[in-house]
Amino acid sequence: MAPVEVMLIFVAGVGAGFVNVVGGGGSLISLPALIFMGMPSAVANGTNRVALMVQSLVAIGYFRQKGYFYPKLSLLLGLPALLGSILGARFAISLSDEMFNRVLVIVMLTVLVLIIWRPEQRFLKSAGEEALQGSRLIAAIVIFFGIGFYGGFIQAGIGFLIIAALALITGMSLVKINSLKVFVTIIYMFTSLLVFVLNGKVEWLPGLVLAGGNALGAYLGSAFSVSKGDKWIRIFLVATVLIMSGKLLGVYKLLGF
Repeated sequence: MAPVEVMLIFVAGVGAGFVNVVGGGGSLISLPALIFMGMPSAVANGTNRVALMVQSLVAIGYFRQKGYFYPKLSLLLGLPALLGSILGARFAISLSDEMFNRVLVIVMLTVLVLIIWRPEQRFLKSAGEEALQGSRLIAAIVIFFGIGFYGGFIQAGIGFLIIAALALITGMSLVKINSLKVFVTIIYMFTSLLVFVLNGKVEWLPGLVLAGGNALGAYLGSAFSVSKGDKWIRIFLVATVLIMSGKLLGVYKLLGF
């Protein structure tokens, strides 16, 4: 890679790591960035997961240090997500670049609506963790299997889905939910990354550069999440999603750019 490409990937990683930990949607920055660097969509999808693994490890360490650590509940929700992620990753590899980019645009625009609307906020409470039993436990398993499938498939914007699901299921505060989110993510991310690796869909050098940026962004995002919240970052995400969606749809070519 050229020095300029290394710097651009690293900067994209910092932004993605920060955004992922604070709320969600960081892959809407890093995944299109890798595609714009000339990577096939499936390879960009797999390479992005190297950075997400590192980012999640850094965030878990920070949250644990601050006392936000729920391993039992994370495993309970993470295992069905793990199974779903295997199927989702295999599905992602089977798609053509053109089809994947179209799906990515739909996902990005859907996430844009979630960023503006923030439907999960109405469910967030200050209540502590509730025991998952009976129908709530069954619902949690089904929901997180679906979340795992989506995470294995495309990942982008999954943070918003996990936040909404955890708010409904646990009634925890946003800070506690963010700590659970990164733990569940790393459980299913490992298996989905393995599927991409075994199918030769990972470029390690760009992945490690992106991982370095994600690690820094995740640390900054964890500190910000614990201390302040995530309101201001919505503006940045909205602008990014619109710009990258236009690129994937070929709008700029039609306009002569």
